[in-house]
Amino acid sequence: MGGGGQQTESGEPAKGDRGGPGGGGGGSAVYTWEEVQRHSHRGDQWLVIDRKVYNITQWVKRHPGGIRVISHFAGEDATEAFSAFHPDPNFVRKFLKPLLIGALAPTEPSQDQGKNAALVQDFQALRDHVEREGLLRARPLFFSLYLGHILLLEALALGLLWVWGTSWSLTLLCSLMLATSQSQAGWLQHDFGHLSVFKKSSWNHKLHKFVIGHLKGASANWWNHRHFQHHAKPNVFSKDPDINSLHVFVLGDKQPVEYGIKKLKYMPYHHQHKYFFLIFSFCLSVGPPLIIPVFFNIQIFRTMFSQRDWVDLAWSMTFYLRFFCCYYPFFGFFGSVALISFVRFLESHWFVWVTQMSHLPMEMDHERRQDWLTMQLSATCNIEQSPFNDWFSGHLNFQIEHHLFPTMPRHNYHLVAPLVRALCEKHGVPYEVKTLQKGITDVVRSLKKSGDLWLDAYLHK
Repeated sequence: MGGGGQQTESGEPAKGDRGGPGGGGGGSAVYTWEEVQRHSHRGDQWLVIDRKVYNITQWVKRHPGGIRVISHFAGEDATEAFSAFHPDPNFVRKFLKPLLIGALAPTEPSQDQGKNAALVQDFQALRDHVEREGLLRARPLFFSLYLGHILLLEALALGLLWVWGTSWSLTLLCSLMLATSQSQAGWLQHDFGHLSVFKKSSWNHKLHKFVIGHLKGASANWWNHRHFQHHAKPNVFSKDPDINSLHVFVLGDKQPVEYGIKKLKYMPYHHQHKYFFLIFSFCLSVGPPLIIPVFFNIQIFRTMFSQRDWVDLAWSMTFYLRFFCCYYPFFGFFGSVALISFVRFLESHWFVWVTQMSHLPMEMDHERRQDWLTMQLSATCNIEQSPFNDWFSGHLNFQIEHHLFPTMPRHNYHLVAPLVRALCEKHGVPYEVKTLQKGITDVVRSLKKSGDLWLDAYLHK
């Protein structure tokens, strides 16, 4: 860490003193936004939180949320993202203190890139209201009952075979129950992963590893590092891994035209709304039926081994050990493999349609450095509330509220939704709510539109 910042002969902080490559310059220097934005490259990264400038170049490697998610804000004002992701910001500031190298010059605005200061202030006021009203506090009974219904489904699926045998109809019913429990466990691990259940982050992390590891056979660290990037920069090319289609699809309105002008034709994109049902691209990929049983499983295990994440690997192995101990007596080894593959096949459809109907039809673009509310609302939409929609989607039918307040317990989304809608109406920000049917059909419709844009650019531009 560097020492104190340099000073002029008059004793004033020297403008532009960076305080050393690792940060820790004592916070005495002042900077303009232009100077901060120059440090947005790998190996040289600064960001701003509450007008204070931090050199995160070395810290990114130790960032608990992963190197990429924090790097996505290099050269930017990360105040709103910092507040959104950290339920205990005062604790996190202890780690920021050694990285402090200065502050924005008094003449500089608090927001970069010409963001709407009034909108930012109004959203901060809404966040303050949310905190005062206790909407970031969870109800333990809600999540206890939710976990209970998942365990009950697992027990009923096994009991069904013990009592009545393994006929085709009963095996199919068992598969449906297991797919339901797996999907619901997916929504529950999402709650723990976002630190939205317990006040102490450590308890959220422990239960996250149990649910995603023992109940689903996946990796908590893999999920965290991937999913937080999506929340930090939703629908932003090269930053949101959920729209990295690896050339299998062209998405949004701009990417298809860019591909068409460059005469890129990795796939017949004007037919992508048809082959979507078979090939759903990597991370929007390998088909709704194959994204979980093929791509995610390969990626999860590759990540755990490459990162030597033996704790997550051990948790994951307990899932497969439990599953085969339960179902090997009925189906043997290969039959059990076929059963879990079919369960993943069903679960994958559920997962893909729920997650993509709120994002895929929305705006996709390269980095625009928008304020938090505008960025999240442009990339998300809601699905109408109903008891079924709430349960079916794990309350991710309130995708807007979830993205604005990622640590908020899901049972409070409906309480903050009217306040968010009112704020959007005040500032002219579109707040979109769809029926479940329209959300699903819009996924296919948006793929067709993007494919048509590509074909037009490919043939005529």
